[in-house]
Amino acid sequence: MGVPGNFASLTHIAMTRVLPAVHRFLDGWKEKAKKIPDPELRRQALMSIGAKTFHCEGGGIYTLLAGEHARETMRFIVAYQTISDYLDNLCDRGTSRDPEDFRTLHTALADALSPGAEPGDYYRFRREKDDGGYLPALVLTCQNVLRDHPGHGRIAPMLRELAGYYRELQVHKHVPAGEVQPRLESWFAGHRESFPGVRWQEFCAASGSTLGIFSLVSQNWADDLPDDVLRRIKETYFPWVQGLHILLDYCVDREEDHLAGELNFCDYYRDEDEMAERFIHFFRVSNRALRRLPEPGFQGMLLRGVLAVYLSDVKLGRQGRRIKRLARRLLNEGGPLAWFFFANCWVYRRVRNT
Repeated sequence: MGVPGNFASLTHIAMTRVLPAVHRFLDGWKEKAKKIPDPELRRQALMSIGAKTFHCEGGGIYTLLAGEHARETMRFIVAYQTISDYLDNLCDRGTSRDPEDFRTLHTALADALSPGAEPGDYYRFRREKDDGGYLPALVLTCQNVLRDHPGHGRIAPMLRELAGYYRELQVHKHVPAGEVQPRLESWFAGHRESFPGVRWQEFCAASGSTLGIFSLVSQNWADDLPDDVLRRIKETYFPWVQGLHILLDYCVDREEDHLAGELNFCDYYRDEDEMAERFIHFFRVSNRALRRLPEPGFQGMLLRGVLAVYLSDVKLGRQGRRIKRLARRLLNEGGPLAWFFFANCWVYRRVRNT
């Protein structure tokens, strides 16, 4: 399967090949989740698949960069994203507020990236423990794909770095509300010099995306990318593409987070105008950097797809005139292709929900 050269072919391949494959893999994990003995773990596993399918759908597009290895890349992406979504549910909606519990749970992501690592006792700091082998099976699936990945050795340190950022974010953002911001700011202080021009909430947002991991795994199957290209992929995705991805996600969920009393990274901008300027900055830096990566045209389409998916969300449209103006400015930055993606996503979302 080649990399699509235009939106029409991307849409056709996504709808006829990528999304059905994602759903087949997810259906298998859903059946396994239904057999989890502990009712709370079972509930969270099924809820995470049901509510966050679109995470795997979006990640699945990256398999188009994997060529003939698309199927095994899909196995990895769906399993890894399912771990991420399941653990997020356990931390966000579960029974614990213990940071040691969150850190222990998220060692599953590090293990998933380390073929040969024995699955650990991931639940040892929480009441619920018996998942019937669900989380270890997800971990082993990822390991089995990476064990046969010729380029894994060279990308492994970068994968672990990105997974480490994700783990620490999950630890700090799920503690009691009054501790969250001080912990996140203190964490960022240790990385500030490495990311000049990035604010603490933007660093934290970038840490919450898995796109860099999917991009690296998908693109280096031939193990023929020079080290400087692999480094550019990592540095383009973190913090720029991943930051834009999760900031948009937080922007969409802003109203819900306010009602729930939860931290939202978009609230740390002075106003919507400053937020728009920062989003545009992240888009521009991402757009320039993606041009220097393999398959730059396709990478640019993916970036505009990220804009379209989030800006077409009905929850964003309910947030008033200034947010709608922000959406228009971002789409104008993305140009006609971003608007075309947006129109298609807008129609698809509303038809699907009728």
